[in-house]
Amino acid sequence: MKMADLHFELVTPEKLLRSEDVHMVVVPGTEGDFGVLAGHAPFMSVIRSGELQIYSGPTTVSARIHVEGGFAEVNEKGLTILAEAASEA
Repeated sequence: MKMADLHFELVTPEKLLRSEDVHMVVVPGTEGDFGVLAGHAPFMSVIRSGELQIYSGPTTVSARIHVEGGFAEVNEKGLTILAEAASEA
């Protein structure tokens, strides 16, 4: 893994949907959207129903995934989204 990559996992009650290294993920938080890059400070947030935007590069959105609420956790290992449900947008 390159230093600038963020490890991202998307999990629903049914299965692990994604586990990959990405540039950035924009998450629909309850207080507004937030972006997570490698090296982000650790935190947890409730997420609202909305769209995850997954960036493979600084300006390249490689995927959009609709999530139905849940939680986001950022730690030294990366970003984990625990979503109630998720589907490709």
